Amino acid sequence: MTDLQFGVVGCAGRMGINLLRQIAATEGCAIAGGSERLGHDDLGRDLGELAGLDKLGLMVEADPRAMFERAAVVLDFTIPAATVTHAALAVETKTNLVIGTTGMTAEDDAEINQAAETIAIMREGNMSLGVNVLALVAKQVAGLLDEDFDIEVVEMHHRYKVDAPSGTALLLGKAAAAGRGVDHEAVAIGGRHGITGERRRGDIGYAALRGGNVAGEHTVIFAADDERVELSHKATDRAIFARGGVRAARWLADKENGLYGMADVLGL
Repeated sequence: MTDLQFGVVGCAGRMGINLLRQIAATEGCAIAGGSERLGHDDLGRDLGELAGLDKLGLMVEADPRAMFERAAVVLDFTIPAATVTHAALAVETKTNLVIGTTGMTAEDDAEINQAAETIAIMREGNMSLGVNVLALVAKQVAGLLDEDFDIEVVEMHHRYKVDAPSGTALLLGKAAAAGRGVDHEAVAIGGRHGITGERRRGDIGYAALRGGNVAGEHTVIFAADDERVELSHKATDRAIFARGGVRAARWLADKENGLYGMADVLGL
């Protein structure tokens, strides 16, 4: 049986290297290629060497088109502008796409949704099994507890993360909103500062902390008078996200068009 060929854009980044390692370590999967932005120091470097593996004879490329044409699925954990460009290229080459990029705008979302009319896209803010189970539990708890319980989502990440709140925090907040049957955008509150006034009943608040090399910590708090329920997940290594990403790529490889989430991959 031929190995599934997976490509990685942003392959020299922290997540990119973890994805290369996970693809190489997963039975039935092979690295189709890796790309980086123009001017990157690792352009032309062997992908195996980059990932701390044996040399593969595949080099980091600036132009990802050939990789897209070789790959069954490309994994993209980059930045919004790059992801939108990669989605358009995936449509041209008929290559399915796994997206772990966060911080997307409504306009970016529209571009991704349009691409999913032609190809299969699996998009999620967090691809760990634990976080996606946590989202399911948060939805259930939010449906069981009424608005006497204020919902707050607190997240912490490493000092290099550029967007807030994290995609995972939003995943959890949206799950809680769905559990209560309310529009997330109408109740989401982030970045409180100064004289904010009293907390509005039914809001879902977000707080973002940054520091050190924290891979990702998230807590959903349900706080009522005299009692509090807290649901937490702590990631200690980005390898868990890479494992989820490769699992998603394997699941997506034979899908046609459509937009999917990690719940589809995990059957939740």
